[in-house]
Amino acid sequence: MKYSYYPGCTLKNKAQDLDAYARASAKALGFELEEIENWQCCGGVYPLGSDEIATKLSSVRALNDAKEKGQELVTLCSACHHVIKRVNDDMKNVEDIRNRANNYMQLEEPYAGETTVLHFLEVLRDRVGFDKLKEKVVNPLTGKKIGAYYGCLLLRPGKILQFDNPENPKILEDFIKAIGAEPVIYGYRNECCGGYISLKEKEMAKNMCDNIVENAKDMGAEMLITACPLCMYNLNKSTADGLPVVYFTELLAEALGVKEEVAGK
Repeated sequence: MKYSYYPGCTLKNKAQDLDAYARASAKALGFELEEIENWQCCGGVYPLGSDEIATKLSSVRALNDAKEKGQELVTLCSACHHVIKRVNDDMKNVEDIRNRANNYMQLEEPYAGETTVLHFLEVLRDRVGFDKLKEKVVNPLTGKKIGAYYGCLLLRPGKILQFDNPENPKILEDFIKAIGAEPVIYGYRNECCGGYISLKEKEMAKNMCDNIVENAKDMGAEMLITACPLCMYNLNKSTADGLPVVYFTELLAEALGVKEEVAGK
């Protein structure tokens, strides 16, 4: 099974190991991530201006590329997923944006939101299945108490992203169970880490991260996992006698026995 793959800027530059873990894990689970040719940055932030199309065009190109290949489009970064999923919803449901984007791009066949956008975690849950993933685990992370950190972008707005229950998500906890570890539920797991204010309002962002880490520790977590590179960066800078914060693909690769293979390349 092949999926069109949009890696995004961070995973192709500062965090190439996280991308490599995902590719190796996909192979171990029987599917392939086929990177889109000549993809462009999604912008990292969904533009809220109702008449804004310029910053949406890179997402439309990626979506249309997947459509032409007859593939679903997989993302790994929650920011990329957020932007591309919302742009896809615009192309499907907002006639003005759809017409203007298609007129600008002059595609052979207009794009109208036909592509299914999946986060890698959704592939594990909805295409592979967590039961099948559990069967493939060769190095279960038994005894590790892990807190899932969702952040903002995977869950909201819930009606468009349709990723999980925005108030009480469980996909990361189910993932943690599938790789043999114990999920730790804590109150701040879907609160903002201050990612988009971390440069301008450093003290405020630090306080937000400290609250998250302290809450997770109080509930017994020994580490946190996330699906957002910016969240991982912010939380790892927490000064609250911090917990290790890792990307979910690293633990997946470890559980599937392919982490050392990636590290050796």
